Amino acid sequence: MEQLSLHLSDELLPSKLNISIPGNMSSPVSKPQIIAHIQKSLNYTVFDSKWIPCSAKFVCLGNFPRGTGVLQVYEVQHGEATLVKEVEKPKPFKCGTFGATSLQQRHIATGDFDGNLSIWDLEAPEVSVFTVKAHKEIVNAIDGVGGLGIGEGAPEIVTGSRDGTVKVWDPRQKDSPVANMEPVEGETRRDCWTVAFGHAFNDQDRCVCAGYDNGDIKLFDLRNMSLRWETNIKNGVCCVEFDRKDINMNKLVATSLEGKFHVFDTRTQHPSKGFASVSEKAHKSTIWQVKHLPQNREIFMTAGGAGNLHLWKYEYPAQRSKKDSDGVDVGVAGSVNLLQNVTLSTQPIASLDWSPDKQGLCVCSGFDQSVRVLIVTKLNLV
Repeated sequence: MEQLSLHLSDELLPSKLNISIPGNMSSPVSKPQIIAHIQKSLNYTVFDSKWIPCSAKFVCLGNFPRGTGVLQVYEVQHGEATLVKEVEKPKPFKCGTFGATSLQQRHIATGDFDGNLSIWDLEAPEVSVFTVKAHKEIVNAIDGVGGLGIGEGAPEIVTGSRDGTVKVWDPRQKDSPVANMEPVEGETRRDCWTVAFGHAFNDQDRCVCAGYDNGDIKLFDLRNMSLRWETNIKNGVCCVEFDRKDINMNKLVATSLEGKFHVFDTRTQHPSKGFASVSEKAHKSTIWQVKHLPQNREIFMTAGGAGNLHLWKYEYPAQRSKKDSDGVDVGVAGSVNLLQNVTLSTQPIASLDWSPDKQGLCVCSGFDQSVRVLIVTKLNLV
């Protein structure tokens, strides 16, 4: 099979992508457009798709009908997505992240249906470079931090599972997690559906946010090994994401089963009221995913159960905090504006990932067994 090129300078050339993304040629009043550039049908259920940083390639993870796992690498060129590598593994893959790897290695970390956390070198994915039995049940969600030259601190991976636990792993320390957030004895174990790193703006501070099937959102402070904040949004939490991982906490978006998402202003935490938030009803179905644009943290995309995508922009209020009657700072929520929406499929879009290198380039996959490369135009004008 063709080897993945690691010549970053070559891969970063725009000509490699053969995509022109319109900019200022059009009127500033015109909206961004979401264009399906490439659509590829797959012969398996795809659960996650991720851009390989500094490349025109992406990875798809899922499971074959026979119950085995599949990892595929595609390269985008000349308006096509060409399969360059495929490996089959005993257990289906559920999720993946490049967040804890270096730009030189670009290893992907995956969670599977058997509770395993594994790290793969995409040049030789036949054998994992790291694997650990992370959970007793399926790994529903994974995120990484400290890699790709972003932020500070150790490279770490967080996993959330149906077994109710959230664990943080350092790939340099194999046998046990560096942190394990689980219910106390006697508490009901809730299915953890989503995890995200944030607040990693120096080499000491770091937070993990987790969302659960009963609507709980919990924010764990890894520096103090404590629960910093929790709330309940009354519906299963499908996805949580900070607008940036490597800054002092700014905003957190949480999406839910009933077509609602919440944007929390995490810059000001009130002792009793917590974080100010604004909620928006959209999609009329489960919102499976939220992803912030790497080049502009105020813009994010939500992916819905009816096969649609909504592009949003967050607007800050005139003042982000005010004093309450006791003189304590309390946050003020902003508002969200819908920039564009599009329906791509009749089936849920379960994964979405922006290209970190080319603004407006995006890959998404859904339960129609398809992966799509999208172009979102005019993002530099909003």
